[in-house]
Amino acid sequence: MFNLFKAAPKQYEDLDGKTFKTRYENAPKAKLLDVRTVAEFASGTLPTASNLDVTSPQFVKSLAALDKNTEYFVFCRSGNRSGSACDLMTAHGFKVYNLAGGIGTWPE
Repeated sequence: MFNLFKAAPKQYEDLDGKTFKTRYENAPKAKLLDVRTVAEFASGTLPTASNLDVTSPQFVKSLAALDKNTEYFVFCRSGNRSGSACDLMTAHGFKVYNLAGGIGTWPE
């Protein structure tokens, strides 16, 4: 018998900080996407990151403005919200990577 409630497999990769940074730096068309709140983003983020708050009711609508030919490297504080953002983004046809463990795992 099979489990009807088994979660669908993830369509994105969870990467540790070093791998995330290396892949981002070596991707020809890549963008860093900080999915924390505007206040969290304003308190400090990674260089060149754009902000798109995953908890905003406008998040999914805002995806229409993003280029699907770009790879997105997504992060938040702990990796949970960015994982949710990655789920939503892959469902809309984006290629994304999640920074497992959040912004604190980004190597200096």
